[in-house]
Amino acid sequence: MAVICTEAEGCLTACISGELDHHHAKEIMEELDRWIAAAMPRSLVLDLGELTFTDSSGIAVLIRASRRMGHFGGRMAVCRVPEQAKKVFWAAGLQKIIHFA
Repeated sequence: MAVICTEAEGCLTACISGELDHHHAKEIMEELDRWIAAAMPRSLVLDLGELTFTDSSGIAVLIRASRRMGHFGGRMAVCRVPEQAKKVFWAAGLQKIIHFA
């Protein structure tokens, strides 16, 4: 599991790779929180293209990141969502509250 963040022109992009499960969710949330607090971006893009697995812990990570961005008046989008993760997120109805590109 890894989170690689880059920032440019008010946009923070976080690429999450590996498994997003209960073993890694807290670490990912803390890393995203640090980056969001430091950068205070206008937008956050979560790139899940290298994600190999997620469980319901991934839902919590996305909701928390979205709420953090809302506290700063920013927005969030999720891109390159693998099919397995999409099934988990859609089953939870996340597409109704989070923008998936």
